[in-house]
This record gives sequence, C-alpha cells and structure tokens, in this order.
Amino acid sequence: MECLSADVEHSRPLPPIEKFFLDTYTPKMCLDENLGNTLGRTLPYFRQMSTPPTSPIKAEKEDVSIEENAPQHRLDTRLDDEPIPELGTAEREYVERKLVRKLDTRVLPTIILIYIMNYIDRTAVTTARLQGLEEDLGLTDLHYEVILSILYVTYCPAQIPSNMLLNWIKRPSIYIGACVMAWGLVSALSGATQNYGGILATRMFIGLPEAAFYPGTIYLLSRWYTKKELAFRSAILYGGLLTSNAFGALLAAGILHGLEGARGIRGWRWLFYIEGAITIFVGLNAMWLLPDYPPNTRWMSPFERRLAQARLADDAGEADKDNDADSPLKGLWMALKDPKVLLFSIMTTAQLLGLSFINFFPTLTATLNPNFSTTVALLLAAPPWIFATIVCSVNAWHADRTGERYFHIAGWWWGVIAGFIIGLSTMNTAGRYVSMFLMASGYAGFAMTLVWVSNAIPRPPAKRAAAIGLVNGIGNLGNLMGSYTWKAEWGPEYHQSMAISLAALVISTVLSLVIRQLIIRENKKLDEDERAIMERTDRQRVEQAAILEGITFEQAMERRKGFRYLY
Repeated sequence: MECLSADVEHSRPLPPIEKFFLDTYTPKMCLDENLGNTLGRTLPYFRQMSTPPTSPIKAEKEDVSIEENAPQHRLDTRLDDEPIPELGTAEREYVERKLVRKLDTRVLPTIILIYIMNYIDRTAVTTARLQGLEEDLGLTDLHYEVILSILYVTYCPAQIPSNMLLNWIKRPSIYIGACVMAWGLVSALSGATQNYGGILATRMFIGLPEAAFYPGTIYLLSRWYTKKELAFRSAILYGGLLTSNAFGALLAAGILHGLEGARGIRGWRWLFYIEGAITIFVGLNAMWLLPDYPPNTRWMSPFERRLAQARLADDAGEADKDNDADSPLKGLWMALKDPKVLLFSIMTTAQLLGLSFINFFPTLTATLNPNFSTTVALLLAAPPWIFATIVCSVNAWHADRTGERYFHIAGWWWGVIAGFIIGLSTMNTAGRYVSMFLMASGYAGFAMTLVWVSNAIPRPPAKRAAAIGLVNGIGNLGNLMGSYTWKAEWGPEYHQSMAISLAALVISTVLSLVIRQLIIRENKKLDEDERAIMERTDRQRVEQAAILEGITFEQAMERRKGFRYLY
C-alpha cells in the first residue's frame, strides 16, 4: 500500500481549496481503495467552492469549520463512516462540545417553553379562583379542593405506563408533542364549563396527557446527556416550572384585568382559552424541534448519532441500550425490586407534600394584606419564583461541577423549613413575604430529584424509564394530599398547613440521607469488586495492555474503572 504524498504530481492544476485539503490531510493518509472512495466523495464538493481555506465552509454532507480551540490543522469534516475520536483527546472534546451545544440550543428552549405552558395550564384554575370562578360555577371550598386534587388521580398513575411506552416507541418527539397539544385542548375547554361537573371532568382528563411530559422529558434527556451534564439541563427544564409561576401570574393579571367582560365573556374564561391555544401551538412545533433517540434523530448526522451513543457508553461503562429481553414490563419489574426506587418514591411524596403550597401561592400572597387587589396579589407572586429560578440554575450548575447530589437537594428543604418557621412566628407583611422567597427556593431541590434517580438507576434504559415514572408518579401523591392541607378556614395564618408541610420535609430529609448511605455502600462494594479482580490474573493482563498502549498501569486502570453512583 503506497502512501500518498502532499507533493504528488497531478494531471491538472489543483484549485487552492483542493490543494489545502490535500496538504492538510494526506501526510496522514495512505492510498488504498477506501481512501480513493473517500477522496472521490469529498473532493467534488471542494471543487465547487471558492471560499478561502480560512473561512467556514459548508458542503452538502459535511460541516466544515475552524474554531480557535479546535485541534491544529483539523477541519471538522465528518463523513458518515468516520471513526469516533478516542476518548480523552482534544479532538474528542471538541466534537462533544459541538454536539452538546447543538442539543442545548435546540432542545432546551423547547422544553422550557413547554414546561412554562404545562404549569400555567395546570394552575390556571388557581388564578381563575381570584376572578370569580367559584361564584360563576357555584363552587364551595370542598369543591375547589376536589378540583385541585382530581388532576393527580389520573396524573400520578398515568406516568408509569407513559414512561414505559416512551422507552418502547421510536419517536418520542411525536409522542410528547401530541400530548402537549392534547392538554392544551382540554385546558381551553375548561373555559367553556358551566358547572362543577364540567370543570371536574376537564381537570381529571388534563392529567392524562400531562403525565407524559416531565418524567418523559427527564428520561429523554438522560438518553442524550452524561451524568455530569444532566443535572444542569434538568434544572433548566424545571426552571420552566418556576418561571411559569412568575410569568404565568403576570400573564394572568393582564388577561383577567384587560379582558374581563370582553364580548360578554368573563376574564377567567379568556384565561383558559388563550393559554390553551398557546399550548396547542407550542405542542405542534415541539414535534420537529425535540429529538428522538441517538440512533434515529432526524436532524442529527450519522456521525453525531454515533458520537452521542459512544459518549453515553463511555460515561456508564456500557452501551445505553436495552437487551432484546429487556421489555417495558421487565423494566418495570426490575424497578419494583430495587429498594432505592421505593425509598425515592416515599421521599418524593413527602417532599411534594411539603412543597404543595405552590398550588395556593396567589392565595398566600393575597393574605399579606387584606386590602391588596387581585392584580397586586398576582404581581407579588412573581418575584419569589424569579428568585427560585436563579437559585435552581446555580444549584444545578454547581451539582454538575461537583458530582454531589444529597446536599444540593436536601439543603434547600432546610431553607423551606426556615421559611415555615418565620411564617409560623409572625403575620408581619415583610416577614411573611421573605418567608415566601425561602419557600419557593425549595423547588431547587426538587429539580434535582429525578436527576438523582437517573444517576442511581442508570441501566438498563427500560428500568430507568420505569423508575423515573414510578418515583414521579407515586411522588405526586404528595401534591394530591397537599390539595387538602391548605384549607381556606385555616387562613390567613395557615399555621396548621405550614406545620404539616414542615413535618413532611423532615421526613424527606431523613429518607434522602438513607438513600445517600445506601449508594455510598454500593460504591464501596464496586471498589472492593475491582480490587478483587486486580489481585487475580486480570492485573497481569492490564499491565500487558498498558505496555502495548504505551501508558502507565494507573492510566490503564483509570480507563477500566467502572461506573460509580453519584450521591
């Protein structure tokens, strides 16, 4: 096999761009049949271009660009069958950064917008209560509590089969987008209800399509991001929920105030119509903006798909795919047998019971001063959630940097407990408002909960999908119970409500500590297993491999080191 030299004679003068390509690559290439095919496919695209070699170049099948920090003399020309760069090299870091950036810029804005609309639609009934919903539909306080809780009767159990289905289907983008459109339609229909039975029915049915989104999106993100990247992206997703409490309150204030009585329709009905229509539009666009799975995402190149699969396999020490025998039902059975899933489920139930004030937040801000109008109460509800969004993002960023989970989750519950103590101690307007900032910041911990589940139960994907659905589905029973703990007759102090929530967060703290110790013990067992293997013949094999590769024994061991759980 002859090596192709950069100064080989050609039968015709070469255009500058072809000469640059050959000068850059051919010293490392050898002339064989594969190279001939490669150059035959590649050079025709370069012949069509007059762009100088220092400018970004785009071809039909290649994305050619030069970055300041890219490897020297390396154009990002990716053929479909090009090998994945070796782990740990500058070139591998470069192509991974580019892949993650592509995902971030397309996926994160989409899921944030969906989550904003998800919680705006879900909590619209809370806002509508301030503008005559109860009076127009003839609702009592008990009716209102049932309307809030009935959503979770369908929302909680539907998450488990939904996530199992999501792991089985090939196009999660279509599935999630269709579910978004469905709950937008049901939300819009809520504005047309005329009595208690009508609003109860729409609230019950809206829980079915909504069940697909949050646990499904966390699972989808776990199919693309490594365990050190997942926390921040999940927090960005959850920031949509926190932002919705701020933005939703401002949007509702504008609709309720500006459209009250327009065309003879009450403002709270306009609220459902407008927010539902926006959600339907967002869901339609999500079908082509969201990714599917690494092997079949349409807007990824074949090289990017293989890279996405390789980086997850390197992150966990095995391929991120199910075996032929790993059916959705088997994944559910594996999750049910894992004691961590039960502990996570109970912990999340107690946590969401402690944080259930979210469904009553506009009501709580209205208690700061009995003279506050509906608009003022809604405007005051926004700043605590803006603060919580910032806290959530910073907390998740630091969790990714450190790989720590427990204190980044439980630590914020302690802040909520401090807020409850302030609320129990005073009715002073300033003091109570400060306590609401502390209460809202507790959702920075919840944003990390399913991330921790994904980190603690990584493989196989069928088990991970079922575990996420179980934990979030069972955990939302806390929201169902919380619907009955903030009773109107306990206001405006709500001392009983705060005491119940405080106790629930103490239980969550204890259970999360138990999970942490359990994971530490499992990591120690993995360490012991590796040491036991190295004391036998495997050590000699690793030493021989290290000599052949020209690396030290310690470096070879680091490459062989298996998966470790984050805690």
